[in-house]
Amino acid sequence: MAKSAGDPRWEEVVTRLVAERGDALTRYAYLVSGNRDDASDLVQDALVKTFGRLRNGFTIASAEAYVRRAILNTYLDSGRRVSRWRKIAHLQAAPEIDESKDAETGARLDLQGQLARLSPRERACIVLRYYEDLKVDDIAEWLDLSPGTVKRYLSDGLAKMAVSLTTSGEED
Repeated sequence: MAKSAGDPRWEEVVTRLVAERGDALTRYAYLVSGNRDDASDLVQDALVKTFGRLRNGFTIASAEAYVRRAILNTYLDSGRRVSRWRKIAHLQAAPEIDESKDAETGARLDLQGQLARLSPRERACIVLRYYEDLKVDDIAEWLDLSPGTVKRYLSDGLAKMAVSLTTSGEED
């Protein structure tokens, strides 16, 4: 397959992608994983997976779509490892969080905490539905699930979040 003169080399695409869309990819990975360090690792792993085989012919937009898909798949694949770590998570020290008077900050922290309590599939469905604004059928295609399964994950995840947020709100 001959490379057309207008196709950028993969090195140029990855350089531009990281420069122009790196922050957006990291935010997406953070929503998926709930952890800044994991988000950075997910982005790096996704870039390696996407560009690991010398691939030419990508545009920035198509490369970003491949990287986002790789971020999600890498996160879901790591679910087994995460479940092992959850057994000892209580042994780790929790980082101190500066108290903010800003209601938006508190709401964001509540949401992050609630997303962290969901299973990887529930979290992925919630993020794809409400952050990526994908329809149920699109989420099903992305995750290779039936639409009914996606609806179940969305329903279960939202129910867990609603119960938890309601319970924590009553304690105040």
